[in-house]
Amino acid sequence: MEVFDVNGQDCDSTNSEVLMKTIKMLHHPAYENPYEWSTEDFDVGRPLGRGKFGRVYLARERETGFMVAMKVMFKSQLTKWNVEKQLLREIEIQSRLKHPHILRLYTWFHDERRIYLALELAAQGELYKQLKAAPKGYFDERRAARYISQVADALNYCHANNVIHRDLKPENILLTDDDNIKLADFGWSAHTNSNKRKTMCGTLDYLPPEMVDGKMYDDSVDQWCLGILCYEFLVGNPPFESPTTQNTYDKIRRLDITYPRHMSSGAISLISKLLCIPSSSRITLRDVMNHPWVVQMRK
Repeated sequence: MEVFDVNGQDCDSTNSEVLMKTIKMLHHPAYENPYEWSTEDFDVGRPLGRGKFGRVYLARERETGFMVAMKVMFKSQLTKWNVEKQLLREIEIQSRLKHPHILRLYTWFHDERRIYLALELAAQGELYKQLKAAPKGYFDERRAARYISQVADALNYCHANNVIHRDLKPENILLTDDDNIKLADFGWSAHTNSNKRKTMCGTLDYLPPEMVDGKMYDDSVDQWCLGILCYEFLVGNPPFESPTTQNTYDKIRRLDITYPRHMSSGAISLISKLLCIPSSSRITLRDVMNHPWVVQMRK
């Protein structure tokens, strides 16, 4: 299993404290050696959140004092919902991804009843909560553009490594204490060399039309989701939200979008270039990062 490092540590630490933790890590039994992690290696603290299959806790590695978010899931719940393979895929994918805007999975282990994931600590938690707490229930354009650029950067790295995220939404993005994005939750992600999939998955309001129609799709589904995300950042809710699933499907197929008056022409330009049919006409993630609206807002 992979050794812990100090990159991306979000706890309040001085440079000297980080240096001391680095020195301690160099002397940890796990450093560059095979090592079986267990609950004996961690002090588990207060809960940080709750999910469908378990909870997330603040935890400290005992040897070094390194802080992590410990996701604890019950095997019985994973079996009940038949998601064991999905979790193993998530672990395989996330443990390989190393990018400044992707949440690190440092290591994992299990006992008779539970599975433990030691994850990078993102101190501000879910971006969704920050969005709902924002003035008027949505972000200003400067803040939204910075977040969108960081998410695009993370997705571009994923695609370069043949990974499609497939479930982009505010609930699956975390914020560090210095207000930077960490893309998380790779439960619906796919690692594919062919870049062609047909599984319908993700979140209703974020589904691209090719999924709705049961067609083959590629990694451009993430661009579609990025367009939905940008709209939700700037409005407070996704563009195709409707009372029923069928109504949502119909609005997605028709590209039935209403842009509010407060949204700038630059933001509308970016969203319209991402929410395109056919999927081949969507702009690249690099073009997102270099879009005039994003560049202007980040000055």
